[in-house]
Amino acid sequence: MSETEAPAPIRVMVVDDHPLWRDAVERDLIQAGLDVVGVAANGREALARFPAARPDVIVLDLQIPAPDGIEVTAEVGRQNPDVRVLILSASGEQADVLAAVKAGATGYLVKSASREELLAAIRTVAAGDPVFTPGLAGMVLGEFQRLSDAPAVDPSEPRLTERETEVLKMVAKGLSYRQIAERLVLSHRTVQNHVQSTLRKLQMHNRVELTRYAIEHGLDTEDS
Repeated sequence: MSETEAPAPIRVMVVDDHPLWRDAVERDLIQAGLDVVGVAANGREALARFPAARPDVIVLDLQIPAPDGIEVTAEVGRQNPDVRVLILSASGEQADVLAAVKAGATGYLVKSASREELLAAIRTVAAGDPVFTPGLAGMVLGEFQRLSDAPAVDPSEPRLTERETEVLKMVAKGLSYRQIAERLVLSHRTVQNHVQSTLRKLQMHNRVELTRYAIEHGLDTEDS
C-alpha cells in the first residue's frame, strides 16, 4: 500500500434474526465506511457464509436460531482464528458474557450501546483488542481470577523473553498497545511484534486468551 492509499475498510458480517435490527446495524456500518461483506439470520447461515465472505469481524447476536451465538463463536474460532467475534446481545447476564468469552469472543456489547460505541468496538476488536460494555470487563476478569488457582509455571511451557513477559503483564492489566509503548519507550509496532510472538509461543489467538493466561499465572498482580 502506498503512503497516499487509504487503508482497506474493516470487513464486517452481521448476524441477527431480527430483520429491522439487522438492517439498521448494516446501514450504520456502511454509512461509517465499513465494508459489510455478508449478513445472516441464523447460526446455520452464518457458518455457511462466513468462509467466503472473509470478514475481519462478525457482529453476532447470541439468541439466534440454532446453532446459537455461543456455538457459532466457537466454530468460527476453530475454522479461522483470525476472524474476531463481537457479540451484540440484549443480554448482559454474567453466564452469557462468560460463555461468549470462553467460546472465543473478543468483545461483548449489549444492544443498548450507541452507534458510536458499536463502531468503536468493531474497530477495537478488529485490532485484536477486547472490548466490553462498561461494567462487564471487571466481571469477566473477576470470574477468571476466581477460577484460577494460580498454578506454578510448567517448565515444559514455551519460555517467554523478559520483554515479552513485561508486555504480557501490561496486556493483562488492560493497557492498550499505545499505553504499553509509552510506558516502555517502545514503538507501537514493536509492542505489537512482542504480543504476536507471545501469541505464537503460547499457541493462542487473541488478547482475551493472553489475559486469561496471565491471570492464571498470577502475572496480573505483579508489579510491571
